[in-house]
Amino acid sequence: QVQLVESGGGLVQAGGSLRLSCAASGSGFGFNFMGWYRQAAGKQRELVATFSRGGSTIYTDAVKGRFTISRDNAKNTLYLQMNSLKPEDTAVYYCNGLDFGSYYWGQGTQVTVSS
Repeated sequence: QVQLVESGGGLVQAGGSLRLSCAASGSGFGFNFMGWYRQAAGKQRELVATFSRGGSTIYTDAVKGRFTISRDNAKNTLYLQMNSLKPEDTAVYYCNGLDFGSYYWGQGTQVTVSS
């Protein structure tokens, strides 16, 4: 059973930075990180950053130029570097992974950006 555990969230002032991590355990050789999502209060979960099949990175327009997604396959860990944070980035951030046709979610980590 795959388990994803996010960490690195917290309270930060606007303009600040945070680095989120997502550690995978129990995954097989077919496991792939699918990306980072976020869900703000009262809103639907949305994709923040992901990888294309060719391995390039894709970002939602709202975070382009500020966020960077990366992964360390040796450590089975996904990262999201978030710079120049804005109050509208406040949300619970989730990582998502795919293993043999099944999608897995972490429990989420809260990011709160104060103005």
